[in-house]
Amino acid sequence: MAKKLQTFFLEFANIHRFLLRFWRELVTPPYEFKEIIRQCYEIGYKSLPLISLTGFIVGFVFTKQSRPSLEEFGATSMLPSLISIAIVRALAPLVTALIASGKVGSQIGAELSSMNVTEQIDAMEVSGTNPYKYLIVSRIIATTIGIPVLCFYVAGIGLLGGYLSMMSKDDLSFLSFFTQVFETIAFKDLGAMVLRAVIFGFTIGAVSCYCGYFSSKGTEGVGKAANAAVVASMFLVFIEEIIIVQVLSFFG
Repeated sequence: MAKKLQTFFLEFANIHRFLLRFWRELVTPPYEFKEIIRQCYEIGYKSLPLISLTGFIVGFVFTKQSRPSLEEFGATSMLPSLISIAIVRALAPLVTALIASGKVGSQIGAELSSMNVTEQIDAMEVSGTNPYKYLIVSRIIATTIGIPVLCFYVAGIGLLGGYLSMMSKDDLSFLSFFTQVFETIAFKDLGAMVLRAVIFGFTIGAVSCYCGYFSSKGTEGVGKAANAAVVASMFLVFIEEIIIVQVLSFFG
């Protein structure tokens, strides 16, 4: 028991030092703008096919499932409002974060772990390059920027899926649907979505980089790092979702 506690606190101390170093390197020049842009491309643009399909399915299926409940009360006209609130407030950031945890988290974890195994990180230190700033800071910034952008995209694709689902049963024009959608969405809903997406993006980047950068040596460590990055990211995303919902409900 004592050994487990010691391991836990040592791991907590390592995470604490890791995050402190990130904030210190973040504000210290030079800045790796080219690498940040490249990582945004890797994280954002290359995730679009999977994100698009998932967002469309979520919007389409959610609309199909919600319709019977509203039909019982004769309130199908409120379906666009329900879809917009559900997707913008909760589904878009959560779905984006979960997909990114699986795709981006495993990619970052495996990439950094393989660099650690092949001693490329040590070679960067010898050559005078700051590996922490080049590898860690750039990836965390890229996920923190990329996930909110993807989140807006998923929200749009999800609403499009919801419209196509409604159009199969209702004679509803595209303009009427999105007019009702934008009348329902308030600024605080968009703010809540961006807040969630930024927190989720930072978490995915930090957890994935930590798991990959401090992975064990050997080829087995690459698989463990990728697996740990995905599992830990998803777990923390759900924990943060619970906390954010409680905080936002407290502020009304």
